Amino acid sequence: MRSLLTIILSLSACLSIHAGEPYVAYLFAYFQGNHISQEAVCFAVSKDGYNFRALNGNKPVLDSKTISSTGGVRDPHILRAEDGKTFYMVLTDMVSANGWDSNRAMVMLRSTDLIHWTHSVVNIQKRFRGNKDLKRVWAPQTIYDSKKGRYMLYWSMKHGNGPDIIYYAYANKNFTDLATKPRPLFLPSDGKSCIDGDIVFKDGTYHLFYKTEGHGNGIRKATTSDLTSGCWTEESGYKQLTSEAVEGSGTFRLIGQDKYILMYDVYMKGQYHFTETTDLSHFRFTDRPVNMDFHPRHGSIIPITQTELDRLVKEW
Repeated sequence: MRSLLTIILSLSACLSIHAGEPYVAYLFAYFQGNHISQEAVCFAVSKDGYNFRALNGNKPVLDSKTISSTGGVRDPHILRAEDGKTFYMVLTDMVSANGWDSNRAMVMLRSTDLIHWTHSVVNIQKRFRGNKDLKRVWAPQTIYDSKKGRYMLYWSMKHGNGPDIIYYAYANKNFTDLATKPRPLFLPSDGKSCIDGDIVFKDGTYHLFYKTEGHGNGIRKATTSDLTSGCWTEESGYKQLTSEAVEGSGTFRLIGQDKYILMYDVYMKGQYHFTETTDLSHFRFTDRPVNMDFHPRHGSIIPITQTELDRLVKEW
């Protein structure tokens, strides 16, 4: 039976995360396409997790030329910090017209209101030795490592003619730089490329969804109980519910439910699928139709409070 102290601590953590308010809506951060004008951060909101409406007329909410080194950004991922009131966003610093092997950097951003963001560019090739043959830095995301008490970034990198490997490093206290040298986090046992990593922590297990790059172009999953141990159990089969090529998977939990949405970009068909699961292994299409007045590319969704929703709508 749980002690009274444990219950009190759990309730305190819940209140901290919710900042005194329940979650009532969702914020969707996404980019739009492969033209430089579309390689920018856009926001949309939803009250139910199925019907989304773009903010700012589906125009960027941040200027890519101001926050990046290339003039374009892709793959926005937002994380609410453990204090409940700080937000971290990471982006691929890239203009696809320059080529798929053209970028070496990511963008790290921090905000306390989802409106105003401080930013910094981390060029892996310049920042860390041993990356002379680095070709690309793709799709960073952030997760809180409770064992280390630190925020961990993970992303895929390709060196020379090698495979795309998912690496990790820990952020500094101010979330302006990487404080540790990038190290490999995951590579499938077949030694083939993997990109677009998306980690979900549930019931003591980390579930890593990733895309097999260049050999099937589908979404697979691996699990571990220790983020940086290197010990992953790979599940067989693909998780998408289509035979078409997919990428950019993102997972979010529906408010007040033990149900998760796995979304992904069916990029060759101009579609975006939402599938649901309760165990993060078996999926089906959502019971409810998904409606958007925009077409997203690789993005992320987080729950927000009424105050946060009102602030976003008022601003954009």
